[in-house]
Amino acid sequence: MKGTWKVYLLALVSFLVGTSEYVISGILDKISLSLDISITSAGQLVTIFSFIYAICTPVVMALTAKIERQKLLVAALGVFVIANVLAFVLPGFELFIVARALMALGAGTVVVSALAIAAKIAPEGKQASSIANVTMGFTLSLIIGVPLGRMIAAEFGWRSVFGLLSLAGLLVMIVIYFTIPRIKGDDPVPLSKQLGFLKNSRVALGLAITFFWLGGYSIAYTYISPYLLTVVGLNENILSSVLLAFGIASLVGSKFGGYSADKWGVARTLGGGMTLHVLALILLTVSVMFTNSWIPIVVILMLWSFAAWSTGPTQQYNMVRIEPNYSGVMLSLNQSTMQLSMAAGAGIGGIVVNQSSLSHITWVGAFSVFIAILASFFLNAKMKQKALTSRN
Repeated sequence: MKGTWKVYLLALVSFLVGTSEYVISGILDKISLSLDISITSAGQLVTIFSFIYAICTPVVMALTAKIERQKLLVAALGVFVIANVLAFVLPGFELFIVARALMALGAGTVVVSALAIAAKIAPEGKQASSIANVTMGFTLSLIIGVPLGRMIAAEFGWRSVFGLLSLAGLLVMIVIYFTIPRIKGDDPVPLSKQLGFLKNSRVALGLAITFFWLGGYSIAYTYISPYLLTVVGLNENILSSVLLAFGIASLVGSKFGGYSADKWGVARTLGGGMTLHVLALILLTVSVMFTNSWIPIVVILMLWSFAAWSTGPTQQYNMVRIEPNYSGVMLSLNQSTMQLSMAAGAGIGGIVVNQSSLSHITWVGAFSVFIAILASFFLNAKMKQKALTSRN
């Protein structure tokens, strides 16, 4: 189909950005050892990336709204490439933080620009599927990027991961410059108008679902590598394979979530997925305590990943149905909330590891997702009340 390959090129862009964000969790122990810092200090690299992504991206997009989209994407990719080069060459933890901050700034602009271009170049009636294809790049970064990053780090050192990301980003930037058509920018939506939606109780509850669901996931996932190596006792040689299985489960869960929401509705899919998410985290903790075999633990890990990511597409649609006339703003707010929750989850996880134990992150993560279930319950009640009011 005409233009389809260009959408997949944009999906490759989101794959690179997703890998740069998530790969930290796969090489956390190596960063900690190399830079002579604690696991929790290394974990805050996730917090920094997500926080800057969430706060700065809406501001940057508002300031650059009128800039031609292809030009903005290429410029943002340039920032992303430079940041990865700095992560590869600069010594020390402090300078690596600076590189990660710059990486997040470029990454946020890259993703939003890629999604906007995908919607514009898609054939009529195929905009949603084009956006879904670009978003799939993030899921593939969990399936391929994180375990591949772990293998590269084990063989050549963890900094080589960012060196390769910079090279790949440079190649993609050149291809995009010569192949993606010029697309004019949009009229800016003032940040004050976007933030005004937070006064709507339904929007606030919807964003609370995102925050506590993904925050609970982040609390545990940020420290997944040291958890599997230290608490579960996995061998380094099979860790990459386990992370691959975890990523595949996330892809299946994401696909199932979209199917389930269409067939059985948003409320049932969200409630069922998040309940299974909580049970999987609890079961993981109990299994670590009472079994000496890693095989059932890996099965539970895959169940956790499946359940967690079944919520992803469902929650995106959930936000759109809350305010269908402002779907773009709802998705933008949801994206920022997702990154804030990742930052908060990594930060809280670090506190748990420091003050308690690495083995307790699953309990805290489960509690956070339970709060998301409660928020979902209250939102459903409000949506039903709104529907009844509209009929009357």
